[in-house]
Amino acid sequence: MSKNILVISTSPRKGGNSETLADEFARGAREAGNCVEKVTLYDKTIKFCKGCLTCVKTQRCVIQDDAAVIVQKMLTADVIVFATPVYYYGMCGQMKTLLDRANPLFSADYRFRDIYLLAAAAEEDRHTVDGTVTGLQGWIDCFEKARLAGTVFAGGVTSVGEIQGHPALQQAYEMGKNV
Repeated sequence: MSKNILVISTSPRKGGNSETLADEFARGAREAGNCVEKVTLYDKTIKFCKGCLTCVKTQRCVIQDDAAVIVQKMLTADVIVFATPVYYYGMCGQMKTLLDRANPLFSADYRFRDIYLLAAAAEEDRHTVDGTVTGLQGWIDCFEKARLAGTVFAGGVTSVGEIQGHPALQQAYEMGKNV
């Protein structure tokens, strides 16, 4: 059965290493017959959450920017894939800001069950991604029907394009094929 998959590339860099992971996941998922939409944040305007909690009652944010459209796509996705660079052992600020702005989903009848994380970092140690996983897991824990279904980490990549030939690309592709 075909799934509706939303891939969100949160990197501020167009064509960056985490976006390349996102593209490989999407390629695998498409080849497996799924409907895949990729959204990038580098070309979007997403303001910070104001903490007003109006969205808990209305399922809509009072801030009218690109986040509102992305959150509606998240609502109807079967699978959500987040791709992020790891900054200071955590997710990039753009991803965190989007997760905060996704608060309207908390009281909504969201469709997603499986969440995937794709991350790239300059640091190679496998624990480099732990803070990113913990941050995303905290968000997922607020959605009792959702789970972190898989993680791919590409360490040792800094400049755009450095990820070429990295084994994580194949892992992301395979994960996408098996979603």
